[in-house]
Amino acid sequence: MLKITLPDGAVREYEGSVSAMDVAKSISEGLARKVLAAEVNGEIWDAARPITQDATLKLLTWGDPGAKATFWHSSAHLMAEALEALFPGTKFGIGPAIDNGFYYDIDLGDRSITEEDLKRLEDKMKELAKAGSEYVREEMPKDKAIAYFTEKQDQYKLELLEGLNDGEITFYTQGNFTDLCRGPHIPNTSFIKSVKLTNIAGAYWRGNEKNKMLTRIYGITFPNQKELDEYLVLLEEAKKRDHRKLGRELELFTFSEKVGSGLPLWLPKGAMLRERLQQFLQRAQIASGYLPVITPHIGSKQLYVTSGHWEKYGKDSFRPITTPQEGEEFMLKPMNCPHHCEIYKSSPRSYKDLPLRLAEFGTVYRYEQSGELHGLTRVRGFTQDDAHLFCRPEQVKDEFKKVIDLVMYVFTSLDFSEFTAQISLRDKEDRSKYIGTEENWEIAERSIMEAAEEKGLKTVVEYGEAAFYGPKLDFMVKDALGRSWQLGTIQVDYNLPERFELEYVDADNTRKRPVMIHRAPFGSMERFTAVLLEHCAGKLPFWLAPQQVKVLPISDKFNEYAQEVVNALATADIRAEIDDRSEKIGKKIRDTELMKVPYMLIVGEKEMAERQVSVRKQGEGDKGSVPLQDFVQEVQAIVRDQVAGKKLN
Repeated sequence: MLKITLPDGAVREYEGSVSAMDVAKSISEGLARKVLAAEVNGEIWDAARPITQDATLKLLTWGDPGAKATFWHSSAHLMAEALEALFPGTKFGIGPAIDNGFYYDIDLGDRSITEEDLKRLEDKMKELAKAGSEYVREEMPKDKAIAYFTEKQDQYKLELLEGLNDGEITFYTQGNFTDLCRGPHIPNTSFIKSVKLTNIAGAYWRGNEKNKMLTRIYGITFPNQKELDEYLVLLEEAKKRDHRKLGRELELFTFSEKVGSGLPLWLPKGAMLRERLQQFLQRAQIASGYLPVITPHIGSKQLYVTSGHWEKYGKDSFRPITTPQEGEEFMLKPMNCPHHCEIYKSSPRSYKDLPLRLAEFGTVYRYEQSGELHGLTRVRGFTQDDAHLFCRPEQVKDEFKKVIDLVMYVFTSLDFSEFTAQISLRDKEDRSKYIGTEENWEIAERSIMEAAEEKGLKTVVEYGEAAFYGPKLDFMVKDALGRSWQLGTIQVDYNLPERFELEYVDADNTRKRPVMIHRAPFGSMERFTAVLLEHCAGKLPFWLAPQQVKVLPISDKFNEYAQEVVNALATADIRAEIDDRSEKIGKKIRDTELMKVPYMLIVGEKEMAERQVSVRKQGEGDKGSVPLQDFVQEVQAIVRDQVAGKKLN
């Protein structure tokens, strides 16, 4: 008898093999109608795939992330079937699920697809979905797989087959479409009720600029129309919140092709915003015992050979810089940690010196392909709020927990209330991607898991997501639209101290290796700013706004009093400017609203006579007239509360 263990611990027995769908039907026909896929011994399978050995089983329905990914990957295959029907001879690259939907990279030959064609594709997908075609899995010998795609003259699938061996090749067929695919898939196409193809883009085959540019079609599907309608509303809101659009409108940053792709230029207001963020974290770091350091923007190539970064990431870095001296090579700094290791090594260290916490807002440079650059979220030059903690092994967990506290302070102060801590561990099978001993990895992974548990974090475990030198805790933050972003990160590293031969003298006078903790609560100033702008739709917290107050005189004769107001605000460390244009007050108010300035102070005859200001709050309108000093005290209290994470609006 086959034993199937369900999530609640119940064990069901079946004779011979059984599929997840069979198990679902034995529980409830209603449940079976909702099952999209199954988690078998921790791996996601087709619901119809036979289980031939004792196993743990979780039935996956639409609410499960694994089910959504399966649904969207199956939708990519459905789109491919529609493409083949409407554009015969199309060749297919890859078609994965993504965070919201799916895409497929295709080669249309000398044809092109337009926005108008997307509607035809959507209609064809809906027509094919109604047929309820089953997704049928078939294991395929390599020679037959090669023969199949040779006949179709699909060089992309043939290239993918080169990296596969007999016994690990599967085909999936639904309707008239067959694809090389490891799966899994939903039971049949009838689950797909609503379809929206959202975008057409270009993408180099396998992400290599030397390869052909393919057409990438993005889409999303749902099991009902209501969810699609809600998603489209969110999509429109996301367009309004796009940080690239807000960056232009609020005059925060720009890009220049003459400077170079992926290299942001911070405008005065953006620089003020960034400076405030930096000062905020620096104050918290000083209170927590961090010491500031500064390192160069370049380093000897040998530095990164020693650290192991050159071997692992050399292809993703900018090419080495040569000098007139033969054999001398430098690199634009791709990361700060090797420099900090050398700072640690610059003086003898005792166990009494540890933990040593070195912090730097260090700018680093990494080569990203031009097609992958995206505003501030994917750039070639960015500044990390980096710090490296050197500690004794017995200090690791406590230091890790203190860093978690710092990350929580940052998130609370900036209204990121919903997040998940992702424990990123090594790949279970492929250890070739990592450096260091098995023992040190196990200690580091255990320390992270225990620290996260003791701090009561909501966690998920992801295998294969660790850094090459150590495991990490990544904070996946949900913004106001429910989108997930990876921001802060904390990493435990036993390996760089080994490679740089870092030491401290212990209490027993023996020399020992410190353990290194890498941490960046923001992640990078650029990415964090982008996420923050989209999260708050450009309406930054008062303490962060580059321009906190706009003083609007009703006419030119009140400009002098308006300047007095600005001077008084400046004395109280409140950033304010005058709009002294010869415009009507209604236009001044509208323009200031568009710039999302938190407060407007309108001054006229009455305000000047009574030394008051008429207050308007951004998005809320008139708040009445108050003495200037009362307004100053009110906004100073707001700043104190916001920075303390108490008041976030």
